[in-house]
Amino acid sequence: MIYKFKQIKYILLSLIVSFVFIFNIHINQTSALETKAKTAIIVDVETGHVLYDKDAHESLPPASMTKMMTQYLVLEQISNQDLTWETVTEISDYAHWLSGNLIFSGVGLTQNKKYTVRSLYEAMAINSDNGTSVALAELIAGSEDEFVHMMNQKAKEIGLEDTQFVNATGIDNELLEGKHPKSTKYDDTNLMSAYDAAKLAYHIMTEYPEALKISSITKTNFDGIIIRNSNWMLNHDETYLKPYYYEGVTGLKTGHTDLAGYTLTATANQANKKLITVVMKTTSEAERFKETAKLLDYGFNEIVETELFPENYQLNKKTSIPVEKGTEETVEIATRDAISLPIEKGREKDYKLIYHLDESQLNKDNELTAPVKKGEIVGQAEIVFNSEEKLKSILDEKYESYTVDLVTTQTIGKKNWFYQLLDDIIHFFK
Repeated sequence: MIYKFKQIKYILLSLIVSFVFIFNIHINQTSALETKAKTAIIVDVETGHVLYDKDAHESLPPASMTKMMTQYLVLEQISNQDLTWETVTEISDYAHWLSGNLIFSGVGLTQNKKYTVRSLYEAMAINSDNGTSVALAELIAGSEDEFVHMMNQKAKEIGLEDTQFVNATGIDNELLEGKHPKSTKYDDTNLMSAYDAAKLAYHIMTEYPEALKISSITKTNFDGIIIRNSNWMLNHDETYLKPYYYEGVTGLKTGHTDLAGYTLTATANQANKKLITVVMKTTSEAERFKETAKLLDYGFNEIVETELFPENYQLNKKTSIPVEKGTEETVEIATRDAISLPIEKGREKDYKLIYHLDESQLNKDNELTAPVKKGEIVGQAEIVFNSEEKLKSILDEKYESYTVDLVTTQTIGKKNWFYQLLDDIIHFFK
């Protein structure tokens, strides 16, 4: 009896261990990448496909990643010829106070001196200077207050839905000693999601690629002093920064406040693959770069461009559509083009197709009406993850990257009047 009890006990123990082992495998498969960042995202620039996200729509203080929008508006002004890189401006009292305040990152601007847009932009993009950000905002809009309106308008225009700007720098308003924009509150702060930061970075790097040439500069001369880039993943000369260097990183913007923690929007290019990553609310300078490296490793090493469905693919049990008054009762349908996406290695079977037939082309019995031409578009095939989960893209909400036309693969003629009459008689008696 004791022997049998021991046997049962060992069997039960084995089942429990097996269950735990299987469960752990499942967890690892669905959570191949983990990050210490509170929120994070990886985006493939070529397709806009979101390769990974962790609470990417949660709005958090972005700190100096705010300056990406300031950069974007400056670049737009230059592109529209409202400004040039050689346009000059002087420094206001507020910009001067910000730049000289030891609490904030600053280059120490001089008043009654003319600065070019290029020099101010470089100090903002490379050194994350706050005074130069305000100086550029005042040059463009007349005041930082009006510039904030422009920032929020542009955010709305490009679809940043989890974002609210209250100043041009990313500093919490309560630290500005009452000098914050008058249309905002004393305790306001900028808010942005990792998703929106990636989307803004996408617009910057695709519309104004010269921005990456500047954001990848490790150090430069500004007004007689050397300023250094706060992005340690660039190829710095300093020995202590070498462990953080990551091949192919070109930018884009770091950020830090006590409220925001340490943030980073990174852009990188390896073997003609371009990625954007964002980490928000990490606990240290070192951690934000280590976590970003983890995201980039995953994006570059574990993600491969894969043909998921070939041209002329037919979904099982949905290979045809009935045809009314046709010389054939049905017409074959298939995908017009192949569908390829950057996905994690070995996950091909997790992607499925669902059909969306164009109901405007179907009668009340869900039939096409003859004649039907070969290659006629009758709907869309959409690729989904795990049978139902829509894929995510920063490009737009239509997910155009994940659909392909459904077309007819043959021509079906229309029955002549005699056979139509015969069909009508048969249908009548039925």
